[in-house]
Amino acid sequence: MGFPADERAQLLRIKGVGEGVVLRLEQLGFTSLHSLREADAREVVLRIAEHTCSTCWKNSPKARAAIEDIIALAQAHSASS
Repeated sequence: MGFPADERAQLLRIKGVGEGVVLRLEQLGFTSLHSLREADAREVVLRIAEHTCSTCWKNSPKARAAIEDIIALAQAHSASS
């Protein structure tokens, strides 16, 4: 199970977010904006780095910025729901 189509489309409109980023979030168990609303960007990038056995996620300011933007979207979505 993954993000609903409308939420996936919103995520993909964020700069730096592509299908790969969405896939990584889904692999960590995030399947809705609601599930991301209280996430911590630092923790998410560390978990992705561990999951992929790649340090680029935890060392990349662009990766962290993309995750921060995703969490901001999730919080805004939650506030408007």
